[in-house]
Amino acid sequence: MALKMLHIFRNTPFGRETLLQSCYFCRTVDISLSVYIPTQKQFLMYFDNDAVQVDLDNSYLYSPESAKTHACVLLAKANVDAAFIDPPSFTASTLPDIPTELDFMCCPRSVSDMSSRIGLGHIGPRVRRILNTAHFPVLLTSALHKEWKSLACFFGGSANSIKALKLALRISNASNLPLDLVTQDEKKGQNFYRNILHQAGLEKDLTHSIRNWHFFQSNSLQENLYDVPHDALAVAGTQGHSGLKDLMFGSKMEMLQSHLPNPMLAVGPNCNLPLL
Repeated sequence: MALKMLHIFRNTPFGRETLLQSCYFCRTVDISLSVYIPTQKQFLMYFDNDAVQVDLDNSYLYSPESAKTHACVLLAKANVDAAFIDPPSFTASTLPDIPTELDFMCCPRSVSDMSSRIGLGHIGPRVRRILNTAHFPVLLTSALHKEWKSLACFFGGSANSIKALKLALRISNASNLPLDLVTQDEKKGQNFYRNILHQAGLEKDLTHSIRNWHFFQSNSLQENLYDVPHDALAVAGTQGHSGLKDLMFGSKMEMLQSHLPNPMLAVGPNCNLPLL
């Protein structure tokens, strides 16, 4: 069975850029794309242990008469075949159920009016909840589509950063694009992280599959983000019930989001790793 990414289409210039990023990801990794064009402002996603109601802002319902045409034009230009989702069931008259039998989901960093007030580059609460609950990784898009030519995996030694690294290795192998590792040392020394990689059976990948290990022992993470390749897909693991708040660098995820413009593939605590 082909792997599949879900995309919620927004018929605006920002929505165009988000769809282009989904198309590029799917084409680069060779997976299929499923597109949902909302006709209501809310929908439900049922997971094993939770049901997430997503509240969209009004921009997702702009110009419904041209939405599918615009999406089809973008898909054709990107040379990506996609299936359009017609929700098979409704929990209520205005709450369509969106299938969650997915391998990836593309999501802007904010999808609702409430979360959009947080500010540019910050993760909205609905997106956090999807990340904390979903069994699939979520592609958090940048404002403008830009082809990524490498991957940069943030590794801080946690169990979920190990999971993120395994996924990054699979994507690097599937796309034939180089992979860099990024670690902000917390005065533990490189051998500490090497031992974690050894225990996870990943130490050999430092030599054979990872191009560079950016191991920062000075300056702040905020300063060191300048050295992350500008044309890289960032890959990061989240952990704990607070979702993205507890990234591998403690509680610095919002800073990472607001200072790193790259698209990011986030691996939540309940995420399964797709077999690319």
